[in-house]
Amino acid sequence: MDLFNKCQTFTTAKDVQALGLYPYFIPLTNSEGTVAWVGDHKLIMIGSNNYLGLTTHPKVRQAALDAIRHYGTSCTGSRFLNGTLELHLELERRLADFIGKEAALVFSTGYQTNVGTISALVGRNDFVITDKEDHASILDGCRLSYGEMRRFPHNDMAGLERVLSRLPDDAGRLVVVDGVFSMGGDIALLPELIGVCRKYGARLMVDDAHSVGVLGDGRGTAAHLGVTAQVDLIMGTFSKSFASLGGFIAGDAEVIHYIQHHARSLIFSASIPAGNAAAALAALEVMIEEPERSRRVMEIGERMRQGFRSLGFDVGSSQTPIVPVIFGEDMTTFKAWKMLFDAGVYTNPVISPAVPEGQALLRTSYIATHTDEQLEFVLEAFAQVGRRLGVI
Repeated sequence: MDLFNKCQTFTTAKDVQALGLYPYFIPLTNSEGTVAWVGDHKLIMIGSNNYLGLTTHPKVRQAALDAIRHYGTSCTGSRFLNGTLELHLELERRLADFIGKEAALVFSTGYQTNVGTISALVGRNDFVITDKEDHASILDGCRLSYGEMRRFPHNDMAGLERVLSRLPDDAGRLVVVDGVFSMGGDIALLPELIGVCRKYGARLMVDDAHSVGVLGDGRGTAAHLGVTAQVDLIMGTFSKSFASLGGFIAGDAEVIHYIQHHARSLIFSASIPAGNAAAALAALEVMIEEPERSRRVMEIGERMRQGFRSLGFDVGSSQTPIVPVIFGEDMTTFKAWKMLFDAGVYTNPVISPAVPEGQALLRTSYIATHTDEQLEFVLEAFAQVGRRLGVI
């Protein structure tokens, strides 16, 4: 059998393209945070993870430009060898202090942070336990480890306890959950998770990619819930609130030191360029100086949940600026996406396997710099589309 046969028979995307409903890999010609352009078509952007609106912040832009002028455009090496700059170390020190942990380690992407951390820590005869709605990078980290993966139903503490209770007493255990779940916008039950983990001697890692900058005055889910000291590892990414590219893991110094010397995705990848590190540092400073941004984006999330619900839409269990609008059937979701796109609203359609079968949705996410007029425009566009499709 020819290895490429699967490529020739893969027609799903082409079928949707033929219907004029293909919503992926659309090239933007310009973007100004809350507004984007596809060619000459202007759209209100509610499909971005730029939660604090810092990609266009003058301080962040200037920091990146200054770093490029000083260091150039690339480190041309891994952190392990010639790719560590003093800028990286300063960023790690500042992040650890901000998050409330002894140490932090910067990776080239958030994806590599999860893959590297989990695969470094979870060895043979160890177990890694994940929530069924965890991000794909967590699952890939589990698969690349030498340990065994177990899963429990979403935010189900009884389910987690059942899994942990069946593991060998002498096995290492790492529980990994999203702080804010990227599709549903709901928050992990960290106090309850901590209780179960302690009962069974499991360590707890929280992926705060969608929480840092948003919850707990920017410090993430554990800070929001007052349990930072009880969470063993906190992960974050720079590609969302930090308006850059990269990721980090924060925890006890000896654990971070171990990860630093065992995470293959760190050792065998080029480090983030100086411009990205400087942008993340500047974004961190803005988070500290302007905490009103995180409060504003949370207020917008609540406003949009109320608005969608009043129109008759299902927004699930969202508690954050991630607000899913659930349509259910895939083709209805694609049609809604196209109608909104034509009306000037940019959203992200999500179907199985990213969400359960029959739970297709438009993932909307908000930015602290969205204006009230833009938000009203979005709600009115959704109202018109919902009525035309007969879903409200």
